[in-house]
Amino acid sequence: MFHGKVFAPPTPSVWTTQRDGEVKLRMEEHGIGSEEPKTVLELFEEAVRKYGNHYALAYKKDGRWTRISYKRYYGECWTAAKSFLKLGLERFHGVCILGFNSAEWFIADIGAILAGGLAVGIYTTSSPEACHYVAENCSANIIVVENHKQLQKILEVEHKLPLLKAIIMYGEEPREKRPNLYSWEEFMNIADQETDNLTDIVESQKPNQCCTLIYTSGTTGQPKGVMLSHDNLTWTAATVGRCIQLSDAAEKQETVISYLPLSHIAAQMLDIWLPLTFGAQVFFAQPDALKGTLIDTLREVRPTAFLGVPRVWEKMEEKMKCVGAKSSALKRKVASWAKEVGLQTNLKQMNGNTEVPVNFRLARHLVYKKVRKALGLDRCTKCYTGAAPITRETLEFFLSLNIPVYELYGMSESSGPHTISLPHAFKLTSCGKEMAGCRTLIHNPDGEGNGEICFSGRHIFMGYLNMEGKTREAIDEDGWLHSGDLGKHDKDGFLYITGRIKELIITAGGENIPPVPIEDAVKEALPIISNAMLVGDKAKFLAMLLTLKCQVSENGEPGDDLTPEAIEYCRKLGSKATKVSEIISSKDQAIYATIQKGISAVNERAVSNAQKVQKWVLLEKDFSLLGGELGPTMKLKRAVVAQKYKDQIAQFYTDVDKPTATGNTGQK
Repeated sequence: MFHGKVFAPPTPSVWTTQRDGEVKLRMEEHGIGSEEPKTVLELFEEAVRKYGNHYALAYKKDGRWTRISYKRYYGECWTAAKSFLKLGLERFHGVCILGFNSAEWFIADIGAILAGGLAVGIYTTSSPEACHYVAENCSANIIVVENHKQLQKILEVEHKLPLLKAIIMYGEEPREKRPNLYSWEEFMNIADQETDNLTDIVESQKPNQCCTLIYTSGTTGQPKGVMLSHDNLTWTAATVGRCIQLSDAAEKQETVISYLPLSHIAAQMLDIWLPLTFGAQVFFAQPDALKGTLIDTLREVRPTAFLGVPRVWEKMEEKMKCVGAKSSALKRKVASWAKEVGLQTNLKQMNGNTEVPVNFRLARHLVYKKVRKALGLDRCTKCYTGAAPITRETLEFFLSLNIPVYELYGMSESSGPHTISLPHAFKLTSCGKEMAGCRTLIHNPDGEGNGEICFSGRHIFMGYLNMEGKTREAIDEDGWLHSGDLGKHDKDGFLYITGRIKELIITAGGENIPPVPIEDAVKEALPIISNAMLVGDKAKFLAMLLTLKCQVSENGEPGDDLTPEAIEYCRKLGSKATKVSEIISSKDQAIYATIQKGISAVNERAVSNAQKVQKWVLLEKDFSLLGGELGPTMKLKRAVVAQKYKDQIAQFYTDVDKPTATGNTGQK
């Protein structure tokens, strides 16, 4: 059941809640009726009144930081909104933004909302086809791109977007004049000629109307557009900020670094909506932040709050271990002692012991402070991780250096966080407790308390764009959002994620990847392949386990002999192999080269770099019912396969920087 009735506004492709009382009703349900709903405009106007002269945004130009105040930020967003209207942006139509984090990204996003459109981020790694899908799905009137590279993607599919009226480029000047292509300066100047009908539009907006779309992958098929309302964003930002005790800029201004993809809800909440609510200053990292320059920005900005996906924390850990290995024997001994003291002291504090021993104070002086300064985290009191699972080893590594990394958990459909760990309330590997005003249900728990995690609260989304059936699958008749994740509570109310009902692979970089389409594409490209299983959960890249088509005995046992079709395939490639073992033992050049070629062809069609298969291995035996890899309906039992072939999977991620993989794997 929807939270309120749904109807089709001017364009039939977009939903918005009809009943103005819908938001108030949910407020009363959750016992927080005093929290008045706000539109994005109302939030921004409040920010300008309170923090007008404070710096809001900072970006680097010619090696120096350029800063923008909240007053100017507001003015730029207002101008962008008027320009969007001049270009023909219609109510509830999309403004897609395709580029790296920047002031222009923020201004385009908020400007689109003020003008009555829908702000829609697209991943910079998206293919032209993926861009087309999102732009068509949200009925985009305008697309904002960063540079020529991103422009080419849109030009390639422009002829299939009849509703598209303009393209705007912000990172560089267009190389040629094209109809309806504008530089950022040209775009912002259009507003000068616009009649001021913007006031009427913003005054007509309601807190319970859709203003933002976050596109997320399903287990199979196309991405879904998560519809978030003004109230979803403004209420969640206020609640999260109070929960993690963000300072109000009137007392002490917080600083954050914007570097995670803004098409992701975690980045939008941290970089756009939390700062607007509390008056924080946002510094933009360089486009190559995740390739190594983030640490330089961290040292320069010294943020007070920082969210890193697990891969970011892992890279820091790897770098520090590498530096540590090159230190003198004495320094290594001191570091080892300090880490042991740090881990034990912090674990005791986690369990309620507030005593600070003398050796901890000494270690803090000798080691911890220096490490924090080297990382640019010496002012950071809020270090968080989210968007993907993180290992206990990484959490303990930072805890040993007196850098507690707190986990949070949520999803696009919950406007970002649902549970949060806090300095006074956290446990390793737990993602904390739900925020105030939010409720958690463990649905159909088993004997150990494991069940599907369900959410309720004002942060729950409106539904999936143009997918009423999928919406009804996600939100049940009692209003609970079903996450698809398995979890349980401990005796103290801390939530633990124990598995996923969905088959999504979540990489270390936080990208959600549905494995089935990629597996199917590989099998289609390579007729000799019987089964393919994608791996890469919590890992730096994707890899694949492959089996060859072989003869099966009467009782269903897969043998060593290739099927006649497989043998014929081998002959066409110039191979004389008739057995699986022959191909693997000799690393049959013709077969291995063909497999690599097939996987490379699949990679070329990948919607992003994260969805490319980097390594693969041929297994000696096909999957079967008898082997336990397949279920009664021949469905792949991923957990069983992962456990059975854990050594081969581990080998994928050993010596990952070497150009050639080890064992029976293909080249990286």
